[in-house]
Amino acid sequence: MAFIRKFKTGSGATGVQVCWKQGGEVVKTVHVGSANSEYGLEKLLKKAQKIMDEGKRPLFDLEKFDKKP
Repeated sequence: MAFIRKFKTGSGATGVQVCWKQGGEVVKTVHVGSANSEYGLEKLLKKAQKIMDEGKRPLFDLEKFDKKP
């Protein structure tokens, strides 16, 4: 299971990490970055979501709905 972790750094910025848990224990952590503004934090959260979504298959194949008969 993957989740996004936000935390305060020593300098007061907000850090963003993507963590993976297995059996209740964190087994992998990827540091995405640190932000000092809301805009920067928003960008980091979007990047973290993309990292979490890598390798996932979509539930629906939306391309087949875009094709014209």
